Amino acid sequence: MSAFAGRYEGRCAIVTGGASGLGKQVAARIVAEGGKVVLWDLNADTLAAAGQEVGAVHVVALDVSDRAAVAVAAQESAAALGKIDVLVCSAGITGATATVWDYPVDSWQRVIDINLNGLFYCNREVVPFMLENGYGRIVNLASVAGKEGNPNASAYSASKAGVIGLTKSLGKELAGKGVIANALTPATFESPILDQLPQSQVDYMRSKIPMGRLGLVEESAAMVCFMASEECSFTTASTFDTSGGRTTF
Repeated sequence: MSAFAGRYEGRCAIVTGGASGLGKQVAARIVAEGGKVVLWDLNADTLAAAGQEVGAVHVVALDVSDRAAVAVAAQESAAALGKIDVLVCSAGITGATATVWDYPVDSWQRVIDINLNGLFYCNREVVPFMLENGYGRIVNLASVAGKEGNPNASAYSASKAGVIGLTKSLGKELAGKGVIANALTPATFESPILDQLPQSQVDYMRSKIPMGRLGLVEESAAMVCFMASEECSFTTASTFDTSGGRTTF
């Protein structure tokens, strides 16, 4: 039983990247706290099982970089949920580990397409549902890499810096309309996404964290669930950190 049982009573959420990692953890907490969720994820093989495990009312297998597919998914999800109160954009990839001058162009394009363009499509298609109801909470997953830039991860760092900028613009556009948009900038935490990286890159990122350890997915999920709740009522167009002291701005 969540310590915040009932916090999401009557609230309906879409969580992208919901088949694993942070997205799945957030979805499970929202359901445990009384809400309803729809999961979106590229990995159809694990999505159905994740949906069943967390108690989702619906799942959608899609590539968020496909704008038309996102538009259809938003309509489907609104119908399944009855309304959309919350959007958590957690879908993302790391891309290649290489210097800028050696960075594979196809990897660059794929990272930007999913992490930035895909997140934009999700925000763009869901916001009108929130405006119609006069209420919404949007949490866009960025990264400390978007603030500081990680060497050998230029596409990821650039995409996450873009997420921060987009969220600042969106939050200001929505201010006063009952819809709040913020970004989370976690440092590296234990997650399946680390499987996409060489151990040397993970070790580098751990070395930058003053607490001397990687984060836990539960720690970032707790912050997301605050940001996506009614309790987060006077902060918008901003970033929240779960970085172990790495970033303090």
